[in-house]
Amino acid sequence: MASSTKLILTESSIKLNAAPKSKSEAIEQVGEILVAANAVEPNFGASMLQRESVSNTYLGSGIAIPHGMVEDKSSIKEDAIAVLQVPEGVEWNDGEKATLVVGIAAKGDNHITILRRLTRLMQNKELLTQLQTTNDPSLILKALLDDDASANAHNAGNTDAATDFAEKFEWTVDYPSGLHARPATAWSDAAKAWVEQGIKIQVRHQQEVADASNMVGLLQLGLREGDQVVISAEGDKAQDALMQLKQVITSLSKGEIEAAKKAAEALMNVKHGGWKPAAEITPIAGVTASPGFAMGQVYYLESKVLEIPDQPEPLISASDRLSRALEKTQLQLKSVVDDITRRLGAKDAEIFKAQSALLADEELMTLASQQMVAGHGVAWAWHEAVEVKANQLASNGNPLIAARAIDLRDIGQRVLANIDSSLKKNSLTDLPAGEFIVVAEDLTPSDTAGLDPNKVKGIATFAGGPTSHTAILARTLGIPAVVALGDKMGDKLGSTLADLGQKHTLVVDGDAGRVYLDPSEENLASAKEWAAQLAEKRLEAEKGRQLPATTTDDVNIIIGANINRPDQVKLALSEGAECVGLMRTEFLFLERGDTPTEDEQYATYLEMGQKLEGRELIIRTLDIGGDKQVAHLKLPHEENPFLGVRGSRLLLRRLDLMLPQLRALYRAAKEVSNIKIMFPMITSVSEVLTLKQYCEDVRSSLDAPEIPIGIMIEVPAAAVLADKLAEHVAFFSIGTNDLTQYTLATDRQNPVLAAEAKSLHPAVLRLIDLTVKGAQKHQRPVGVCGGLAGDPLGAQILMGLGVSELSMTPRDVAAVKAGIRKKSFADIKALAEKALSFESADEVEALQGGDE
Repeated sequence: MASSTKLILTESSIKLNAAPKSKSEAIEQVGEILVAANAVEPNFGASMLQRESVSNTYLGSGIAIPHGMVEDKSSIKEDAIAVLQVPEGVEWNDGEKATLVVGIAAKGDNHITILRRLTRLMQNKELLTQLQTTNDPSLILKALLDDDASANAHNAGNTDAATDFAEKFEWTVDYPSGLHARPATAWSDAAKAWVEQGIKIQVRHQQEVADASNMVGLLQLGLREGDQVVISAEGDKAQDALMQLKQVITSLSKGEIEAAKKAAEALMNVKHGGWKPAAEITPIAGVTASPGFAMGQVYYLESKVLEIPDQPEPLISASDRLSRALEKTQLQLKSVVDDITRRLGAKDAEIFKAQSALLADEELMTLASQQMVAGHGVAWAWHEAVEVKANQLASNGNPLIAARAIDLRDIGQRVLANIDSSLKKNSLTDLPAGEFIVVAEDLTPSDTAGLDPNKVKGIATFAGGPTSHTAILARTLGIPAVVALGDKMGDKLGSTLADLGQKHTLVVDGDAGRVYLDPSEENLASAKEWAAQLAEKRLEAEKGRQLPATTTDDVNIIIGANINRPDQVKLALSEGAECVGLMRTEFLFLERGDTPTEDEQYATYLEMGQKLEGRELIIRTLDIGGDKQVAHLKLPHEENPFLGVRGSRLLLRRLDLMLPQLRALYRAAKEVSNIKIMFPMITSVSEVLTLKQYCEDVRSSLDAPEIPIGIMIEVPAAAVLADKLAEHVAFFSIGTNDLTQYTLATDRQNPVLAAEAKSLHPAVLRLIDLTVKGAQKHQRPVGVCGGLAGDPLGAQILMGLGVSELSMTPRDVAAVKAGIRKKSFADIKALAEKALSFESADEVEALQGGDE
């Protein structure tokens, strides 16, 4: 992208403490500096003024970038920039003051490097403020030029940059699927933590180099299994950075190998036998993405061709709109990650963590800013930037990396819809009643993750591949999928797809990689018989899931599921869950742009209670704060939200949120008897007493029945006070994720420390032991609804400590139950006692092999 010449900027080209009386005077002074540097002809200043009359060059955050007219590039002798620092600011437009005026003279595209650096500066408020008032021109020089070489050197594909920093190590890629989005996210997250400390880290493969903190750049290296890379760093703590990054990189190997093995196993049953139609019918051949067999009515998800309006607006408001959209999208992605983690598992949630990293790519912001500076509208500029980056990924020789283009377009679409709601594309969230085979050009990960397996029985797409994130999610959901059907599928279906008034049946044979359109009555009967045979076999295999978690010496523990919505009850029960140990009500707030009404909440809680048919339903009140933020609530910014107003602390300060929720809960309890209320983030007895009084006031006002009230044990203070708290509540539920974080003082979202946030740490286990003993003094049951409950070893240790109920992601239920059924309670209790005696989490984790 950059031209071969270098932009000239010296300290003599920087004028400090200037005080121009107007924008015109500021532009004239910048032009004079460029003329004095012999970079431009004397008439270039007039060209800069003319440019200002036809387009706004105010970039935002006090930065203006005057430059000349395109037709006057002949007046440029050498590519150069000049800087006018105006500490008091000069009015650029109404309400806009420029404090740094960066004049640009560039024949080619060298100005893009400066633009990139300026857009980064706009994100670094502290440095920007310093540059606007400094008396040291070298600081401005460094800020604008220091990344010139490294920014280019760290772009994958730059063959002129095949050099390493002094500190380095070599590594051979042992990930079977190469460096794809999910591990690349972990690499870039770990590297970013060091970049913020002034350490530069790069990854080199042959003659291609990428900035280790840039996930897209890493992907563009196209690393495959067996490739050799050199990872190097420079800076005061370069060795420490490399040691930590190496640990992150190598620690992923085991999981990547296991994931590849599971993916291969999932497709092992693919055979070109499958269903044998009773009468002749021509199959449409594709590629298996998810095995299984299904039939249903065609539901065609027509690709909505978006016409992106190009509506220019002032740069400052355009930048603000884009920033707000990006912020909102990041919050939405956190919600999605949280939901997918609970519903499908942490591995699948990493798909959307990777999307979040794609969204944070600096190049995207730079490209969009360049388009806006050129006079394009914010939606058009963003869409164009996404397409440029997506096309770069799509052209990668590694199919796995090329497939990430759809992830980038998926996340780009989310941002686009947040810029302009009219640009929201068609979705599958509101399918009518029935059983469908979704047919589409392709499905995004967002499309697939939101599918309801009760309605969507199969997937057939023209494009796509078996290693795509869509394929991974379809396999997790158990939805048969055949992809890469190509033009044959389109030709066969033709215009029928446009007329959904006519019913068309599609058979998806995921085991054979084929689909069949509109089978005859004879073939339809044959397909139903085949499906029944497969269902019978599947039912036989799934019987173990419904067996209780009872040890060999007849000690039982209740196994529940963590879910968010009523439509997830069926899956939870089919996986073997005996109850819902945690309904997370914040998703009623996170998944929409406004606060749900009391009536809406009541309808949801009632439906959930009814679908469970008398089984226990523990509903946690709104748990906002920490890593769960709701944009439309406009909560005050907190420097450390995990130690701030979150959970019950927020509810007690926002009765407008708590009281409608309590009313909805007690109204539902008048019609179903299985509801329990649980309050999060409790630290004191006084909080419990206050919350219980609010509950009683609401209950009596509605003449509703009493509801068991419990609390979350998530902080050490609550664990230590367990015997006191147990006097006032009906039950405890331990949130091991937060308890681990607070006990070990380890932010589980910090990529440098995340690997150390282990819930099997003896310190965490001892607090759990203390909690159980405190509860036993008052005969209160203790459950666990954190991540440790879904780990087979962790579940056994928790049972051994006296926990009476475990609640987890539905997909983890079968494995936890199976592990408990293999052992006696005496062995499980001994396992827990041994774990308490250890000094480290590593020692506890090693029990998994020795005690099987």
